[in-house]
Amino acid sequence: MNIIPIALAIIIIAIAAIALVVWLLGAKRRKLAQELQQRHHAPFTYAFILNPSKPTAADTRAHIEQFFSHHTVGRAVFYETQLDKDGKACAQEALEAGADAVIAVGGDGTVRTAASAVAGTERPFGIIPIGTGNLFARNMGIPIGDIEAALLVATSHGSRRVDMGRMRLLDSEEPQRGHAFLIIAGIGFDADMIDSTDPDLKRSISWLAYFASGVKHLFSPKYHGDLEITSADGSKHTSTNITFRTLMAGNCGQIPGFSLMPDAAFDDGILNFEIIDTTGGIIGWANLFGDVLTQTITHKSGQNPLSTNSSVDQIQGVRAEITLQEPALAQVDGDILGKTSRIEFTIEPKALWVRVPAATTDTQPNTPQQETEQLEQTQEQHPANTATASPDEITLPNPADSDAQEADTRAA
Repeated sequence: MNIIPIALAIIIIAIAAIALVVWLLGAKRRKLAQELQQRHHAPFTYAFILNPSKPTAADTRAHIEQFFSHHTVGRAVFYETQLDKDGKACAQEALEAGADAVIAVGGDGTVRTAASAVAGTERPFGIIPIGTGNLFARNMGIPIGDIEAALLVATSHGSRRVDMGRMRLLDSEEPQRGHAFLIIAGIGFDADMIDSTDPDLKRSISWLAYFASGVKHLFSPKYHGDLEITSADGSKHTSTNITFRTLMAGNCGQIPGFSLMPDAAFDDGILNFEIIDTTGGIIGWANLFGDVLTQTITHKSGQNPLSTNSSVDQIQGVRAEITLQEPALAQVDGDILGKTSRIEFTIEPKALWVRVPAATTDTQPNTPQQETEQLEQTQEQHPANTATASPDEITLPNPADSDAQEADTRAA
């Protein structure tokens, strides 16, 4: 039997099989390249998480829709918060639907809950402040009271890495025991003050209403507990049976007109813990006001040299746990969580990209125009690369229609 024809047939079949596999792989790569190119030309989608309960919510939405009709920056999609659907749930829904950026439209509560879903996703996060305090927006330099300017920041400027704090109520039976905060979380006097603030007064005089509420709690009982703080180097510091009026963990330390925590920085990967106490009745509170005023003027943490009846202990760390002798109210960025006896504070370093008015050294790298030019140069030099490269070798610029839009670089 002559084996040559058989061997030749086997070789021909093998060559044909290899050619078929190569063709199929090439077709798959070409299809992938076409899909990626279509994604590049798709409109950039901004998901606006809107709190409809704000008095200006309807007018703000109309302003946003008009802005997008007059500017080629992509498309706007709206998700409205509800009593049983907070900013976090809305933002998660938007991300699952493929939103390229999430923008919170509301006060600190809407910002906080929406940001908790966006953290860690590499999606940019913008803010249109229409609340009363807007403390996080103020700390980030985002325009207050100017919707057009805030929209320009959210759609056209650089992004900056920001830390996110977490407060966990360790004695809570709720499945979601962790609550995000971007400004300050605390227990004691500050939570009591926020909880008893008159909503109507707050609408009338904004954040000043908190001070009016605080007067009611100047002589409330103090709190007692054991505190353990973990420093950035991993060392632990324990204080037992401490007495205080309020204990706060800060990611940002500025409130309108005052500096509560001058050393707090929103991008240092560290929380600033502040333990405040007063004695001597109204004299102690007057001393404490002097301490805060001194910090505001000097931009340094510390007490007024004349203070005799107040104490402001400030410690930095990456984690803290406190066990209270009696339950106390807890709050995160002005939202009351209820009473608790055991709390943990932690920090997630640079978890969130926040759109800010000015570019910094920490901004996301390239604009879509720069990435498009880079892609076009690559295709001119190697025209076959797009059709034959493997998925891991294809560089995809993120979709955006505005030359000023910062790139949102993430894995395809």
